[in-house]
Amino acid sequence: MAIHEDEYLQRRHVYEEHAYVLDFLPYGRSSEKSRHLAVPTVQIMGEQFFTLLEAELKIGATVLVHERIYIGRDRREKVDRILTRISYEQLTANAKAEIAPLISELVKTQEKRFVDFFNNSQPVTPRMHSLELLPGIGKKSMWQIVNMRERKPFTSYKDIQERTGLSDIPRIVSKRIIEELSTESKYRLFTRAV
Repeated sequence: MAIHEDEYLQRRHVYEEHAYVLDFLPYGRSSEKSRHLAVPTVQIMGEQFFTLLEAELKIGATVLVHERIYIGRDRREKVDRILTRISYEQLTANAKAEIAPLISELVKTQEKRFVDFFNNSQPVTPRMHSLELLPGIGKKSMWQIVNMRERKPFTSYKDIQERTGLSDIPRIVSKRIIEELSTESKYRLFTRAV
């Protein structure tokens, strides 16, 4: 039991190192009381836990939507400071429009990470497996995945699709991530709660 507590504490205190720009607000949020106090702000999404953040840019720094930027504790080139974690509802309309394609791209580029999830996922309760939390996967599909991975671990999305009959694994994972970000999910597989 102590091992699980240590893993929980380690994950809880791990911060995002890199993030992707969802929207650039040159004058900060429109809710700022006075324009002369407003500073350039970006809404960003973390690379590892898909954490939604608002950050203040350094003076003179410019960013592009979907640009990968460093937000770790060491020398940041573009970000001056992280202002706050934000919820999905606090995203601008532009950021909400950019988040789905960005998540889809990240799921495709981080294939090993998500294939490892299919190979190592465990039950979340005695009656429900974490695989069942993915859209379109019920008991029958879950058991097929579990049986196939026991024979031989999956090596790619294509391997999962061929051996289980599921289609478009990246889309399934992307939908779950967006669901976790946009709703109050009881179980979180890929994100952290605000």
